[in-house]
Amino acid sequence: MYKLILCRKEDEEVTKEVFEWIKTIAISVIIALLITTFIARPTLVKQESMYPTLYENDYLILDKLSYRFQKPERGDIVVFEAALITADGDNKDLIKRVIGLEGDHVVVRDGRTYINDEELKEDYINGSYKRGNVDLVVPEDKVFVMGDNREISYDSRDIGPIDIQTIRGKVLVRLYPFNRIGKVD
Repeated sequence: MYKLILCRKEDEEVTKEVFEWIKTIAISVIIALLITTFIARPTLVKQESMYPTLYENDYLILDKLSYRFQKPERGDIVVFEAALITADGDNKDLIKRVIGLEGDHVVVRDGRTYINDEELKEDYINGSYKRGNVDLVVPEDKVFVMGDNREISYDSRDIGPIDIQTIRGKVLVRLYPFNRIGKVD
């Protein structure tokens, strides 16, 4: 009888521990889903249009929340839904740097970028570039974006300014590769 009572207590303790593990896992999954749905989103760099700032296969976390309360700023690196279709029929996301804000007069000529008649200092780009001449005023609720690897980047020089509503998030941190983990500027 003593053994039977002892076994029941052990069974109850095991059941409680299993229940606690299940509860912890369920809460963790719910929190992860809430975070990825409303606050942050992981993304993988698939091309070299943002080199040398971002490399192919960099694993990034996007801040999805900040643009609900404020507009993008010049220099932000953003992921947006482009009007391009992937091989599996989905809209393609692109990663680019915000160069011009609504109302800005953007001129791209002879490998130089001018915002409101002042040359933009761009220490982050890959070499020099000659591709693309632009002269436009960025419309309301849009931004002008360009990749840091200007010669191969498909960006606002090709598709025009993008709608702010298509921006999925601002690049916040790089999680992989581990030797370059940290905030992305």
